[in-house]
Amino acid sequence: MLAAPRRGAGQGSGSPGLKARRDAVRAVAAVLREARPLDLAFAAIFDGKDASPDRDRALTRVIVATTLRRMGQIEQALGRFVERPLPTKSGQAREILLTAGAQLLFLRTPAHAVIDLAVRLAGEQPGSRHLGGLINAVLRKLAAGGPALLNEDEAPLVNTPAWLIERWSAAFGKEAARAIAASHMIEPPLDLTARDPARVAAELGGVLLRSGTVRLETARGRIEDLPGYTDGRWWVQDEAAALPARLLGKVEGLRVLDLCAAPGGKTAQLSAAGAMVTAIERSPARLARLKANLGRLKLQAETVLADAGEWQPEAPFDAVLLDAPCSATGTIRRNPDVPHIKTPAMIASLLPLQAQLLQRAVDMVRDGGTLIYATCSLEREECEQQIEGLLMQRRDIARLPIEVLELDGDRRLISASGDLRTLPIHGMDGFYAARLKKIG
Repeated sequence: MLAAPRRGAGQGSGSPGLKARRDAVRAVAAVLREARPLDLAFAAIFDGKDASPDRDRALTRVIVATTLRRMGQIEQALGRFVERPLPTKSGQAREILLTAGAQLLFLRTPAHAVIDLAVRLAGEQPGSRHLGGLINAVLRKLAAGGPALLNEDEAPLVNTPAWLIERWSAAFGKEAARAIAASHMIEPPLDLTARDPARVAAELGGVLLRSGTVRLETARGRIEDLPGYTDGRWWVQDEAAALPARLLGKVEGLRVLDLCAAPGGKTAQLSAAGAMVTAIERSPARLARLKANLGRLKLQAETVLADAGEWQPEAPFDAVLLDAPCSATGTIRRNPDVPHIKTPAMIASLLPLQAQLLQRAVDMVRDGGTLIYATCSLEREECEQQIEGLLMQRRDIARLPIEVLELDGDRRLISASGDLRTLPIHGMDGFYAARLKKIG
């Protein structure tokens, strides 16, 4: 409906609020046109020479997140007022309309400000300059009649690609698929893992969950400004992401290998629990981030820049944790760009790598040792089917079912096969983990 070519955004100065909107347009364009992950898009925008102040960054983030979470509804509403598709040469007019639609329909920003700044943004680009009148007219109609067009009952399905709904319906049932999609439209809380959870919960006004995670429902401002961050008393980690490392049990004094380790949350968990951790990461930038996190937390681990599929240890480990590269569809509520940059073909392309890493992980654990295979995916091919394939191919590995008491008595989180399976409808990210024992 609003197809647009690939072009860059203008960088001119403007009235208050204009830069935040310009950055939002740039970020949305990077996701939709280039399939660039949102964190990389923000890094490119915020770390530049014209970096925005914190207040502008916060506004940019909320506009972008709302646009991506609600894009189906925004497109649907705009379609009622755009009489014909945008011209082939229209700059970033589509993204200007989408981000303005998010502000008018869901952020309830005053219409005059939204429309004026949207027209200014269009005027900055040669490709969209001639569309200022159209953008003005469409947004005025949207402000007046758009809210009445919204149907929240159908919102989960409208805002989620059909191919994902079909997959989740097949895996979890239609009702659960709809509930998963609905959870993605809500801004998630901030979850922390802490060495002293009770103290951190009290200091930050958070809730201490049964799992030991500290949850902040209304965290505001920069994470780096929260008490305890600089002191290294906690790190950001979704409740579900903290569960796989727990499945190794007592690791004090054990040699544990963390494969594909960045950004380091699980490495930190294992180190804090007394394990002698070796963390493998093939990306120099991500490894640098892992080291920085460990330094802030005052935790120790051996870090190795290497491809986990090729690296060879001197001796097998007592335990191996493989958090495999995956589609990340379990993290959509925190990463609203995922439905817009991932495709079925991309998921299929990851399967051989996951299988290879799983085989290598088995080879790197000692006889009698434990292997955890984990992904932040909702897709069966990346999760259960990888384990089923491994168990059919190898006789030196066996499933070690998870007991309900290991997950604080929450039976919902254990599959029929004894694996960990969390869903966004459980109030956490979607995660899968299987525990295996090397039997030699």
